[in-house]
Amino acid sequence: MRKRFILSALVIALGAVLSAPGQVKTTTTAPQEPSAAEKYFTNTELVTQDGKTVRFYTDVMKDKVVVINCFFATCKGSCLPMNRNFENIQQALGSRVGKDVFLVSITVDPEMDTPAQLKRYAEKLHAGPGWLFLTGSKANVDFVHKKLGQYVEDKQDHINVVIIGNERTGLWKKAFGLAPAAEIVKVVESVMNDKGSNETDH
Repeated sequence: MRKRFILSALVIALGAVLSAPGQVKTTTTAPQEPSAAEKYFTNTELVTQDGKTVRFYTDVMKDKVVVINCFFATCKGSCLPMNRNFENIQQALGSRVGKDVFLVSITVDPEMDTPAQLKRYAEKLHAGPGWLFLTGSKANVDFVHKKLGQYVEDKQDHINVVIIGNERTGLWKKAFGLAPAAEIVKVVESVMNDKGSNETDH
């Protein structure tokens, strides 16, 4: 009886449309209001080590768990050890990188760190899918660093802090970028496993 009722309803609805030629109704949806996160982080354009233009919020962060650090490729101090930590994190998390979590390294020296320069740097670190190295115009890169609280006037003063965020749940944490990789992995996993305050157990 239920199937017959549904079928009858469909026939009636279809008949109503066919009996009114030239009056086909179309529905339009209003543009979706940007989320608070999108409004804050914005879709400022950056460029990957592969030369691809990406929007910072929509392409890099939206619905993702991200692990972000800031560096520059010619750094002779802490940058390489910090990114070696990222290499170790990549190895520890294995196939989850690029699926459940994404690594994001953003230069503080965009005028020197071209996509080609970052590509060579990424290869030195054995960066796999799910690990982005980002550059772009100085104005755009500086703007993104300001949003992350990582902006510095002098690249030598860059901050050795890793930002770990779960954009879906809104949980954000920080870790010291030169801490043992195993300790950073624990923080990353805690953010990955966050269920958010709105989820309930079933």
